Amino acid sequence: MTAATDTGPASEGPAMTTRPVLEVRGVTKRFPGTLALDDVAFTLRPGEVHALVGENGAGKSTLIKVLTGVHRPDEGEIRYLGEPVAFRRPDEAQRAGISTIYQEVNLVPLMSIAANVFLGREPRTRTGLVDRKAMQAAAAGLLAGFGITGDVRRPLHSLGVGAQQMVALARAVSTDARVVIMDEPTSSLEPREAEKLFEVLDRLHRRGIAVVYVSHRMDELYRLCDSVTVLRDGRVVHSGPLPGLPRIELVSLMLGRELRRIREEGGTGDGKAHEVGGEPLLRAENLTGMRRLRGVSLSIRPGEVVGLAGLLGSGRSETARAIIGAFPLEDGTVLLAGRPVKRGRVAAAVRAGIGLLAEDRKADGIIPHLSVRENIVLAALPRLSRFGLVSRSRQDRIVRIFMDRLRIKAASPEQKAAELSGGNQQKVLLARWLATGPKVLLLDEPTRGIDVGAKAEVQALIGELAEEGLGVLLISSELEELIDGADRVVVLADGAVAGELTGEAITEENVLAAIAAESAGGGHDGHGHVHRT
Repeated sequence: MTAATDTGPASEGPAMTTRPVLEVRGVTKRFPGTLALDDVAFTLRPGEVHALVGENGAGKSTLIKVLTGVHRPDEGEIRYLGEPVAFRRPDEAQRAGISTIYQEVNLVPLMSIAANVFLGREPRTRTGLVDRKAMQAAAAGLLAGFGITGDVRRPLHSLGVGAQQMVALARAVSTDARVVIMDEPTSSLEPREAEKLFEVLDRLHRRGIAVVYVSHRMDELYRLCDSVTVLRDGRVVHSGPLPGLPRIELVSLMLGRELRRIREEGGTGDGKAHEVGGEPLLRAENLTGMRRLRGVSLSIRPGEVVGLAGLLGSGRSETARAIIGAFPLEDGTVLLAGRPVKRGRVAAAVRAGIGLLAEDRKADGIIPHLSVRENIVLAALPRLSRFGLVSRSRQDRIVRIFMDRLRIKAASPEQKAAELSGGNQQKVLLARWLATGPKVLLLDEPTRGIDVGAKAEVQALIGELAEEGLGVLLISSELEELIDGADRVVVLADGAVAGELTGEAITEENVLAAIAAESAGGGHDGHGHVHRT
């Protein structure tokens, strides 16, 4: 594995010069109305960490599914360990030595942590029964290397999302894998968990195990990866060493357009060029509950983007869910336009004009088996019905408006939402809430796991919504996104407000200082400056 730089020379060791462990030759995959992969070639060598990048909809997920037996290619072949293969199911690929770690945890929440690690390959006693003691001991030892300690007999759902992702990683690398495919593996991890992952990657590299690494985070790619393959519109537009390839060129290859155009569309510029004024549109006061929130208070004015910063577990998502009534509170009130919103009543909050784009679009957002049209109009159905009947023409009109405005790429409004790329699914969820005519939008990690182009479009849209007078609460793990896009940033730590920054005081240093001040028992002076006691 190369500690890559943007311009440094590629480092090739013996592992990079042996015969390929995995080859894709001229693979084409078609779906109705879509050419998902077009004559794709891809080569992976033992010990190599190979980045697979491209915009959402570029073909990354389809290629992974072809490699792992979810889809069969229409043309071309896959060679594994020098021999042609045609996996019919994912378990065949896994038994052959190809393990996959998906962006969204794909395990069984109600089963124990240990059972999830060894699911489908449990150790057995001489009588053929599951040897639970041996399984639990092995799981505990394995997970300790990933920084997860405690009773492995607990159900998986008792862990946070980041820890569940680490369990999925442990499960994948504990098999006799020759190839490990990682799809956005750090999207739910805290920095210390990500560092553990990077240590695991280094161990895999030393053992000669090849890694396909899918990520939109440039720092990770240049830190970890030896090679890169860029997909665009289902075709390979570049494949070669990553060290020496300037970042701006990589972005340009992914987007197929000049970076200048992104800036002109508002994706990387300052999103704070609109006027903010007036009395608060929304007030959340003293939100307290479940030992996760400790007296959180914040306000949002019309046309204001308020960023919510903090480490994972700081209470960011819980704050958003509490505002819309989806998180149980022991104390606290939410007022919209001066009127109280009923505590714990999501429907009442939505009717009042609050919308929430949840962090986990798979579990709490998109309904995959429904069409794009059905997903968009879902929250607005009460407004579209008369005497209990829903007007199809009104539905179609709203769907056309928002598909055009958000540039949702779909074969038609009747296409299943599950068939869209992650970025387009995120736009469908935004369209769903915009169709309700909200006054306040709560956006929890709206750009997580989507590519550079879709990210730029979503960021630009947030700025447009604020300019139109909506109040926006923006939760993001990426400080740069908050610094560029927020008028004011509220920092949370351990379920409490650690500081508030405005104007030029919104800097990475000040956000980190606010978190440090809270952990040291400090406070905030209320004027965009952090102080310690």
